Amino acid sequence: MMNDNLLTRSFSKHERKKLGYGALAACLLITLSFFIVFNPYLGPLPLLNFMLSTGDDQKLFAVNDTSSSLQMDKEIITINDASSSQEAVARDAEMVRNEKKLINDTGSSRQTINEIVIKDSLIVNDTSSSQQIATDADAATMNEKIELRCNIMGRSEFCEIKGDIRIYGNSSTAFIVSSETDILTAENTSWSIRPYARKEALGEKDFARKWSVKLVTDRPDIPRCTRNHSVPAILFSVGGYSGNFFHAFTDIIVPLYSTAQPFNREVQFLITNRKSSWIAKFKTLLEALSRYEIIDIDDRHDMHCFQSLTIGLKGRNNKELSIDSSTSPYSMKDFTQFLRRWYSLKKITAAKIRDGDKRKPRLLIISRKRSRAFTNVGEIAELAESLSYQVIVAEPGPDVSGFAKIINSCDVVMGVHGAGLTNIVFLPENAILIQVVPFGRVEWASRVSFEDPAKDMNIRYLDYKIKVEESTLIQQYPADHVVLRDPSVIGKQGWLAFRSIYLDKQNVTLDVNRFRPTLVKALELLHQ
Repeated sequence: MMNDNLLTRSFSKHERKKLGYGALAACLLITLSFFIVFNPYLGPLPLLNFMLSTGDDQKLFAVNDTSSSLQMDKEIITINDASSSQEAVARDAEMVRNEKKLINDTGSSRQTINEIVIKDSLIVNDTSSSQQIATDADAATMNEKIELRCNIMGRSEFCEIKGDIRIYGNSSTAFIVSSETDILTAENTSWSIRPYARKEALGEKDFARKWSVKLVTDRPDIPRCTRNHSVPAILFSVGGYSGNFFHAFTDIIVPLYSTAQPFNREVQFLITNRKSSWIAKFKTLLEALSRYEIIDIDDRHDMHCFQSLTIGLKGRNNKELSIDSSTSPYSMKDFTQFLRRWYSLKKITAAKIRDGDKRKPRLLIISRKRSRAFTNVGEIAELAESLSYQVIVAEPGPDVSGFAKIINSCDVVMGVHGAGLTNIVFLPENAILIQVVPFGRVEWASRVSFEDPAKDMNIRYLDYKIKVEESTLIQQYPADHVVLRDPSVIGKQGWLAFRSIYLDKQNVTLDVNRFRPTLVKALELLHQ
């Protein structure tokens, strides 16, 4: 006690005050050092980060779920962490107001999502996000993280998955297996996807098989791998309308190019709804995109395992026979160059005719044997030859490579609206397409199917709209019949009724005198 009093008296009042301030500063310095050293370990530990992509606008909604259970059923639920600003919440609420539900979750960030039920909605588990999964066991299981990104792009849907992926063809199921039981505690967490790029036209028809994607925990009853693959896989359907040459390209081949090209042929194709004739027809293109033998995955009892899988095809948008360069690193010009390279097509650009030039531009008349055929093709050819064209008349067949070389040798192609015009993908640049538009208000279909795509391929476009007098429908119906008087009435009865008359029953007898200025215009373009 005496010593304490002595120590107290040894300092003046002013000195004791300075000593107190110094102790306080030292405490603050120690506290600051503690937070600097240990700050990375003190933040919240979000368990899962999701993104949802919906609709044609392809908006992504960030999701930081902290609740114990989240169910998605026939609507898309956007979840915002409580730390989100009020402005961001208001903006997201406006974006998802229609048929979507907004939830502000204030639960513990350390809780686990116990159940995810997905129906008619798409989900993304994005572990590349800056907010990554963090648990005490992360250091040991980092290599087992699942990356799952699903998008709906126009008419198609696809999922890109990385992780332990097991494909069981007999049940049309892709298992995504994880040992992280704290995250994947739900059983039968799954959704279905139809890996065909015109899904809205299929409805519930069974000619494009649905596949299930299941998130499961690793347990003894999950099938073991019987065949491991070291390259990524793309699973897609060749069902649907693939028998039609136009749909084969716009719904399968062009989207497949966009999906597979980044892999530089180091990718395994898994085909569902296999059609041997289709594969044989497009063998050159399939080999150009993958160096591996195609696997017919349907009804297989072996388990194929991959570390990366794309199920469905990317790049299909609302435009026909096209690639949207705003969402893809590729363009239709890139695609046509790819075709010329793999089919060994020599002609890169169309002929440029000069005055006095003895060369004759080559004109291909695409003939048809069924509907929308030219009934006076000889008369058309005679007219073209009188204008100094070198005329070829040919009909596309199963030999894609052979017909590709024929059309690539030409400067001008003409034909009635139909799948055969899809062969313009083999034309040299600056060539000219003349589309003969049938009677019956087929202008819209003609424009979206070939006029717009031609421009994307750097092909010049002309059209010729026939009059009712040039249609063979006048031989099938009285002059005052509604089919001839007002095609819009038939159109209101539905697409099938419209198609059965104006596309399936109609042939064309061109008025060569009326058609002559169109061929002259094509010559003028070749002189430019």
